[in-house]
Formats: sequence, C-alpha cells, structure tokens
Amino acid sequence: MLYRPFSLLFAALLLFQTGCATEERPDVVDIAGQIAPLIDEFDGRAGVFIKDLVTGREIGINADTLYPTASMIKVPIMVAVFDKVERGELDYQQELTYTDSLLYSDADITGELRDSATVHLSEMVFLSISKSDNTASLWLQELAGTGTVINTWLEEHGFEGTRMNSRTPGRRGDWEVYGWGQTTPREIARLMEMIYTGEAVSPAASAEMMRVLQRPWWDDEALSQIPPYVEVASKNGAVSASKSEVVLVHAPSGPYLFSVITADQSDTRWEADNEGYELIREVSRILWQSFEPYRPLETVEGAGRYAGSDE
Repeated sequence: MLYRPFSLLFAALLLFQTGCATEERPDVVDIAGQIAPLIDEFDGRAGVFIKDLVTGREIGINADTLYPTASMIKVPIMVAVFDKVERGELDYQQELTYTDSLLYSDADITGELRDSATVHLSEMVFLSISKSDNTASLWLQELAGTGTVINTWLEEHGFEGTRMNSRTPGRRGDWEVYGWGQTTPREIARLMEMIYTGEAVSPAASAEMMRVLQRPWWDDEALSQIPPYVEVASKNGAVSASKSEVVLVHAPSGPYLFSVITADQSDTRWEADNEGYELIREVSRILWQSFEPYRPLETVEGAGRYAGSDE
C-alpha cells in the first residue's frame, strides 16, 4: 500500500528505466511507496537512489541533489589512484615511506605509524576504504595527483556534481558548504556500478577495487540489514549533520544497488540510533525484504554486543 498519493511519488522523482521485469523482481512503485514517507518525515534533507541491476529499473528520491560525501569521497580517490597504477605512474605493491608530516589524526591506524615506517600502496588503499582511515586517504589523494586530478577524471567520465573540495584549488566555497567532497545519490551509485561492471579505469582495476569495497569494517548501518552470507560492496561516510552509504548487494536472486545521503540533520549525535543511521538501516531493510522476500534476515541472539561502531 502507498503511504502517499501517487502524485507525490512523482514529486519525489520516482523514475522508471526500461528493462524487462520478471515476476520475481519487486514492484518499484511499492518500494517507492515505502521509502518516500521516510524521506518526507526526515528531520533534515535526504536523498535516495536505487537500481535493480537485473532489470535496469531505477528509483530516485532527491537523487540529483548535491550532498556532502563525507568519507564516500574515498571511492573517487581510490579510482584516481588505480588510474595512476594503470598508467604506470604508481605500482600497486610499491613501498611508501610514512612521515609524521602526513599525520591527519592519531585516531587513524596510519597515524599511529612511526616516522619513516614503510607500507605498501595496496595497504593504504585497504585502510582508506575498509577502515575509512583519513590519514591514509589524504596521502592517497596526494599520490593520485591531488583533488584537481581527481576532479578531472570525474569530469571526463561524465560526473557533473561529484567533486573533491578539500585541499583543491578553486574549491574553497564548495568546501565550506559540503566539506571534503560532494556528490548526488545517483552519481555515487553510478561510480559504484562502473566498478562493478568493469568500466572504472579498466576491467582488472575494477575487479581489484570491487574486492577492496567488499571488505568493509563499518557494518552497523546498511549491512546490518543484509544477511552475513551475502557478499556486499559498500562505502559509508559520516559527519555530524550528514550520514551516507553506497551499497551494491550481490543478492541471491540478482544484484541491486542503492545509496542514501542526508544533510542538515537536526540529530547530530554520534550514537547508533542517530536519525541518519536509522534511515540508512530502514532503507536497506526495505530493499532486502523487497528483493529477497523468501530469505528473511534472522535475528541472532546476542548480536547486540557486537554492534555500535561509529564512522
């Protein structure tokens, strides 16, 4: 049942893509009807993009509006690093020498390294994506050629809104509004899809990036609503007034992709029941139940003692 008049779904930018639907695939109208009220009732701004990778059908609610990326900007950073590797300007297994001048936060694993310690580039990519290590990510940003080079790659590949702002000449005004980076729910999902289909940098680079994205340490929001036996690629992000996550689910009946981004939240707490985190969990729950109605997520006794890590 729809919770709002169907006209409101159009106002929320419900989009249908061409594609041959099968009886097993969920009705996108029904999915939109469940999610639109969540967005409408959210205390702040929120956008959602969903794509059924079997049929190609899409749902977008505020999907083309710009939002802060927070740590999701680490996906474009990774892509730009792999582009350098593909060009022979970096070696994925090369040794790098850490210096204290690279320190961003001593809360990062990389920030705990001693001066002159050596690490591999591949390890920094892993820490940037899987642990969302900020020191590693800023180091990679420089190795990729700075935000200017990253933005050039994005522009050349048709991304109109996704940009790196921090430490990037000419982007200070955008940094003041959006922080480290900016994107739309549709564009960050499109970048994830390019990696999935082998179209980001090269098929080999995309395959390795997909492997990295499938090893997330942060699993308390969207991933908590997906059974642990399902392979998922994801990257999340968070600042006090914005929570976000982009997720590609290799579901048994066929893959689906979604992103959720919030901004201007009234709830700025760093707690598990933050309204932004709750929205991400609820969207993920609805999608899993819609795409996999015969494979319900089972509640495991005692699971609560392992939850609660914050981005």
